[in-house]
Amino acid sequence: MEAIKYRTLTDAKDIDNYLAHFEGHVKVKLPYDYAHRARIVGAFMGDNLVGGYMLVTRPDFRSLMFVPDQMREEHAFFANDQYEMMEVNGLWIGKQVKSAKQQFGIWLHMLRDVFLCRKKYVLLMADQRNVNILKIHELMGSQVIYQGPPMLRAGATTHSSIRVGYATRWSLVRNLPAYLLEYRQRQRKSSRRRLSGNAVYGNRPARIS
Repeated sequence: MEAIKYRTLTDAKDIDNYLAHFEGHVKVKLPYDYAHRARIVGAFMGDNLVGGYMLVTRPDFRSLMFVPDQMREEHAFFANDQYEMMEVNGLWIGKQVKSAKQQFGIWLHMLRDVFLCRKKYVLLMADQRNVNILKIHELMGSQVIYQGPPMLRAGATTHSSIRVGYATRWSLVRNLPAYLLEYRQRQRKSSRRRLSGNAVYGNRPARIS
């Protein structure tokens, strides 16, 4: 199993490549100027980009721009200083990352980087149809701010139905046992699939020529 290495992307070509991969996997085009305000961390197997994430540590935050104005006025969360917030966006993991251990490694690397940003609140947004990302957000201790159709401003695009929430920096640490439990469950499922596949192959009738 090839080791995954991480690199912060600063070259314009590398950032363009990252955004193209993200759009191909998630079907959402992130604005170029927004991406250049972020810290983009790529996950590599050899020279191949296989995943990564973006950390935005100052306003304006893409996830909050899709929340309807009425919700902004009513929800107590919006009384907080936005400079105490950060945003995780651009998360994707390619099909080359097959093992639960490798996937979990990318996740933990991201959580470590988020914690080291020292922001009080971590903003999270997901397509409501993406059950895997929603599960990750739940494990991070996300509290829902808004779910439903996004409020789209001129030129903006995103999923047809979204969930916007937030976690705290310390909830990432408190929920570590839940992460480990999820990892072990995925390992067991992967092992069962391999054993099942071997059993089917082993019982396959010999070919008669």
